[in-house]
Amino acid sequence: MDSDLKPVLERIAAALERLAPPARVPPAFEGARLFRHDPVTHAFHPAPDYALPLEALVGVDRQKARFLENLQRFTAGLPANHALLWGVRGTGKSSLTKAAFMAVAGDSPDLKLVEVDRDEVTALPALFDTLRERPERFLVLCDDLSFEEGAAAAKALKSALEGGVSGPPANVLFVATSNRRHLMPRGHAEDRGLIATAEDAEEEVSVSDRFGLWVGFPPMDQATYLEAVTAYARSHGLIVADLERRALQWAQLRGGRSGRVAWQFIRDLAGELGKTLPM
Repeated sequence: MDSDLKPVLERIAAALERLAPPARVPPAFEGARLFRHDPVTHAFHPAPDYALPLEALVGVDRQKARFLENLQRFTAGLPANHALLWGVRGTGKSSLTKAAFMAVAGDSPDLKLVEVDRDEVTALPALFDTLRERPERFLVLCDDLSFEEGAAAAKALKSALEGGVSGPPANVLFVATSNRRHLMPRGHAEDRGLIATAEDAEEEVSVSDRFGLWVGFPPMDQATYLEAVTAYARSHGLIVADLERRALQWAQLRGGRSGRVAWQFIRDLAGELGKTLPM
């Protein structure tokens, strides 16, 4: 009888092993400064250094100074605030975060940047618990954050930033970028009823209060846009006679002015002139 059961038990054991979650990959942060977090495998995938220098960002001097000061405090082990960079699209929120990180990380080899996807906000508490045990210091970046999935994601982020009974990790600085200051989704499902919808909205709005530093990015005016174009063009040897006129025409075709639009114009101009760009 025992011999008859043995093959069955072996098949059951093999099936259970296949169903078991994959073993966690021990974090390894040597050899790179930027990483992407995979919430499924809990792995940290290295990424190349961010190439845009901080001084290349034009028209956001006040934002650069405030964010850089906060990051330097965090790197030095001093009190610092989680930061929300909000404003119209294309104004350099994500670029400033990564460029400021690179500027500070050059003198701080233990400083790492971990980027998380906005759809994986619910995995942040577990991620923060993992990083809490590490000797490095981490800037965790969530780009274009909003709560399209509703209050569950908002609650997870609040839990991560507040840290529960153990408190938030002292070696983690969370930075989010968003087009909306209060991180609200563009619409709410009203089929849940007015009371439930209002409660969800209150939950989502209250998350922005957990960020001690708000840095706003207003729309770019024409003078600042042309200043950005000229700075990029000089930096890469792309000065042409009708640079400003062409840059304004490009912005008009794109329907607005921003640092992103300025850089896209420079890329087009470099391609036209047969020159390469470093990024």
